[in-house]
Amino acid sequence: MPARRVTATIALAALASLLAVNAARADGPAISTPGTPTVVVNEPHQLTLNWTPSTWVEPGTEQPINYEVQVPLGPNTYRFLGSTTDTTITLTDLAPGTTYRIGIAARALGGYSDTSPTTTVRTAAGRATVSYLNLDWSPTNNQIQHLLKVTNTGTAPLDLSTVQVRYHLRFEGGNTSLVPHCDWAALGCDRIRQTVQFFVPPGGPPGGPSGGPPGAMTTPAPPYPAPGTPVPGWVELTFTDGTLAPGQSTGPIQLRHHRHSWSDIDERDDPSWLAATGQWTENDRITLDVDGVREFGDTYS
Repeated sequence: MPARRVTATIALAALASLLAVNAARADGPAISTPGTPTVVVNEPHQLTLNWTPSTWVEPGTEQPINYEVQVPLGPNTYRFLGSTTDTTITLTDLAPGTTYRIGIAARALGGYSDTSPTTTVRTAAGRATVSYLNLDWSPTNNQIQHLLKVTNTGTAPLDLSTVQVRYHLRFEGGNTSLVPHCDWAALGCDRIRQTVQFFVPPGGPPGGPSGGPPGAMTTPAPPYPAPGTPVPGWVELTFTDGTLAPGQSTGPIQLRHHRHSWSDIDERDDPSWLAATGQWTENDRITLDVDGVREFGDTYS
């Protein structure tokens, strides 16, 4: 066979092989799915995980593989916790006593993998936890009603004056009116303070009183945020005094909140809301800080 024909045949074979590889990769991920993450160490503010490594589906074109640690939040939506080129990682700055659903995805130059099956893990408790009992079986009436209880899960006395408990909610329609009440508490409502905090998005829509040059004709700005826009916020609970010994709790604190107008409140989109079950639960969507350090709960877990 002439040399040119042999060369052409080899070139065509190489091209066909390359096209076959690309076609195979176009049909699916070029990197195999990592193994399900396994918890090696579980501490109040950190987790150590490991997993089985990924491999390239088609050998011969390997690039270094990077692993991303993710918390799935919804369709194609993830919270990023960390990355590594190893198959072991220690995640820090996690909230104690909080449930995380964690998966691993592999990424590299020229390839990716599907996300691994998730592992659900609750981090070890910190210095305190919050228990929750929803008293309101109707989440769309005109009041928010629940019991809270703080427990010292540390090894030293807990000064309640250093504790901040936040019940996270969303004010639908931009209506930030809320009147907090303490109806009853084992340690006395007079030792409890409640503060309502909300975070209206900055700025405003164009065309408002300050939306044009000096002297320009302007139209009144519509209400902002626009009706239907939820405003995030919380009800913060603090204590004037008191000390809990290790293992001791505050006992039940019965709380009730309503709007000034007594209009209906839809609690179902509130991050800290859980449907009523008649049972106490450690609700890790309620956050607790001690001296400004998160010791329980994470609204983005």
